[in-house]
Amino acid sequence: MSKKVTALVLAAFILISGIFVIVKVIRKSAKTEVIRLRNGDYQLLVAGKPYFVKGVCYHPVPPGKGYDFNFWGDKNEAWRVDAKLMKEMGVNTVRFFQPGKNPEEVKAVISGLYRSYGIRSALGHYLGYWDWPPANYTDPQFREKIKKEIVDMVHTYKDTPGILFWILGNENNYSFDLDVNPWSSEELEKIENAYKRRLAKARIYYTFVNELAGIIKSIDPSRPVAMGNGELASIEVAREVAPDIDILGEILYQGKSFGGFFRKLKRNFGKPCVMIEFGCDSFNAVSNEEAEDQQALYLLYQWKEVIKNSAGGGGIGNSLGGFVFEWSDEWWKHSGAGPQGWSKHDTSGSWSNKSYYDGTAKNNMNEEWFGLVAVSPEKENGVNKRMPRKAYYVLKELWTK
Repeated sequence: MSKKVTALVLAAFILISGIFVIVKVIRKSAKTEVIRLRNGDYQLLVAGKPYFVKGVCYHPVPPGKGYDFNFWGDKNEAWRVDAKLMKEMGVNTVRFFQPGKNPEEVKAVISGLYRSYGIRSALGHYLGYWDWPPANYTDPQFREKIKKEIVDMVHTYKDTPGILFWILGNENNYSFDLDVNPWSSEELEKIENAYKRRLAKARIYYTFVNELAGIIKSIDPSRPVAMGNGELASIEVAREVAPDIDILGEILYQGKSFGGFFRKLKRNFGKPCVMIEFGCDSFNAVSNEEAEDQQALYLLYQWKEVIKNSAGGGGIGNSLGGFVFEWSDEWWKHSGAGPQGWSKHDTSGSWSNKSYYDGTAKNNMNEEWFGLVAVSPEKENGVNKRMPRKAYYVLKELWTK
């Protein structure tokens, strides 16, 4: 081989090697991780830089449509209209409860949010909690079904630009903590003591979630895994059996204040959290009128506690941010099972929570009115008009400083 050919080969090798190094650096730079600082506080890092989640739960269903509306494939791309408003507000992350059925549509939305607007996505999976037949976490066939869905989800979306972390479940612990969609087995029913039976169920469920977290990390070691959990009733069991969970994805509706949540989380679980659902509706079921001021006030207090308990905030130091529930009103919620009420913005309360307003109404929480933006039946370019509420502007002031 001549010196000239050798030089060309060497130059090509160096060029290829350089490209390889650059690719490797780019891939490494996309890593998301949870670290613990010297003072014991926790921090989320993206590409080595601190990242605090300023997020919203995102499930944009227009008036007249229901829970099964495929917003991923919406030809009018309402998500672009929303993303512009989100960016102006300071939103840096959205939470998707579960991917849609068409991977290409899902990838287009997630990557579009990130590339065009700088908004990342936390992608979740219900773990079959609302499936039919109902979820039973003692059933080997059901568990294998969920495992396959998780494996498929991570393989499908792990290389999609903008994925921040994965979320497993959404209030699934209520199946044993509150008997919502309960499940059991012959062995569990032999446990006569209700408290011990609940802890046995918690052990089964949290062990399964930990197994799923391990599977995710074997496929995608570059992102943390969060566990979606409602409140903290049995979380001490998860501390024992779910070491592969990096973040607690907390769902908490407790009025203006989270109370002792962050301190209890530190004591009973010992890991950081992202509030994956919190907020306040914008309709007062007691006075029977829209209540933008109250929604804005509650969210102001709640967010200040999220910040206070973050790294260096002077609190517990285990808060990594949160997702407000939710971005836009969902007109289908009160009549979720049928389309007869989907075109009506229902003012009837769906459930009761004495921590909101004065709690005198039997059902004072209005599921159709949680949006930071209201949605009008009137359309512009095929998309229902968005009308930001006062809470939008309160959070904008906090999130864009």
